Amino acid sequence: MYVGSDLQYNAIYCIICGSMIIGMGFTPDSEPYRLSTSISLGNYTTLILTITTMDSTASPTLIEPYELSDGEDYMSPDQKQHFLRILKSWRQELMDETSRTVHTLQDETVSHPDPTDRASQETDMSIELRNRDRGRRLIRKIDESLSQLESGIYGYCEKCGVEIGLRRLEARPTATLCVDCKTLDEIKERRLV
Repeated sequence: MYVGSDLQYNAIYCIICGSMIIGMGFTPDSEPYRLSTSISLGNYTTLILTITTMDSTASPTLIEPYELSDGEDYMSPDQKQHFLRILKSWRQELMDETSRTVHTLQDETVSHPDPTDRASQETDMSIELRNRDRGRRLIRKIDESLSQLESGIYGYCEKCGVEIGLRRLEARPTATLCVDCKTLDEIKERRLV
């Protein structure tokens, strides 16, 4: 069995047929939960399965939102330090996931004699590699944001120069466009499609 987990959803998939056996949604601030179920595997076998989920670190949202003080300038040293922590912790999480993937792929080099098992393993590896490629591109964006932070241009729209805003940057720390410019880009993109 494979147990997949992220901030929004926990699921258990059967490695034989690939169908989801159990799925349960949760939010980052939810309490740890315990899930027990009985799964029938044919006429004679029943499997009792217990899962305990304690924590998830799939997102940089674990750092508390920045509390803006009265009269504080945009991108003050405290705000820069806040975003530096967010970006570095997010980058580290992605690097850790990449390292785990490399070790997993090295460990799972077993060649299955059954064509269905081989196909399932190749599909799983393909999906994992695609996810890691997305992570690699995100790490590149994070590195660009870190260099912008060092040069003092982080937090300002690269098209119009307006402040992007603290809440938008907390939601998407690699944002380079303000909401208005991003909206215009999306409208232009939809017209081209």
